[in-house]
Amino acid sequence: MPKLKTKKGVKKRFSYTKKNKVKCDHANKGHLKASKNSKRRRSLRGSGTVHKSQEKMIKTLMPYS
Repeated sequence: MPKLKTKKGVKKRFSYTKKNKVKCDHANKGHLKASKNSKRRRSLRGSGTVHKSQEKMIKTLMPYS
């Protein structure tokens, strides 16, 4: 059985936490920051986790992570 390939776009965007949840960065923080208030920009700083419905799809695209 050949090895499965990892999707490189998914590898760059997602990673795993210690409890094997899928971790990702927040969206909407690239530009147009003047229109967003400081509380919103501060909450976008850290990383979040992916919803359970999307987790299975991402784990199939990153088989050996």
